Order: sequence, then C-alpha cells, then structure tokens
Amino acid sequence: MQSFVSQLERLPRFHVRLGKLAYRGERADGSPIFVQKRVDIMLGVDLTLVASKHQISTAILVAGDSDLLPAVEIARNEGVLVHLVHGPNPHRELWDRCDERTLISQTLIDRVRRPAE
Repeated sequence: MQSFVSQLERLPRFHVRLGKLAYRGERADGSPIFVQKRVDIMLGVDLTLVASKHQISTAILVAGDSDLLPAVEIARNEGVLVHLVHGPNPHRELWDRCDERTLISQTLIDRVRRPAE
C-alpha cells in the first residue's frame, strides 16, 4: 500500500489525501470493522480552496455519496465545471448538481488501463 501511495504522490498535478481508520467494533464472525474518517472533508476543503482562488477550471470527482455536495456547489458558483465519475448508485442530489457524469464501467476501466509492462 505504501508503494502504491508513493507512486500516486509522484504523479504530476495529483494529490493524495489519507484519512484515519476508526475502529467500530466487530462483525458477527469476530473480524474487526474499520471506517475511513476525514478524507471527505479534506477533499471538500481542497476543492473549495482551489475553486475560490480560481486555480482550476474543471474538477473531476470520483465519488458517490453526498458528503461533497457543499464543496461542489461552491466550486460551481465559482465557475468550475464539475465532472462526476461514479458507480452504479450515486447519491441523486450529487448526480444532479454535477455538470457532467461518467459511470465507472468495465469498458471505461479497460479503456484507461495501462497495458502490462
């Protein structure tokens, strides 16, 4: 995982935001339950800041829940085109508020996948 994150951080114009895992108990089979915390707010703050400083003209979000709605609205109010890349059941209001949308499909994945080296 660290190697993967390190490679992502080296990409130009790409930022990695790592949150925290919070322990939430155990499943019936005894396996631990962890949930991700803080990442949505970090992304929302980033989007709001770069939009309000007119540092971007387009934002591409890979998301599906409504946590980023306030940041999306601010970005759009600042003239940023917001493109949502989503799974099969994105939050309806998020889908409605974005300017453009792309469903993550096997065809899309095959199109952007790098050939094995």
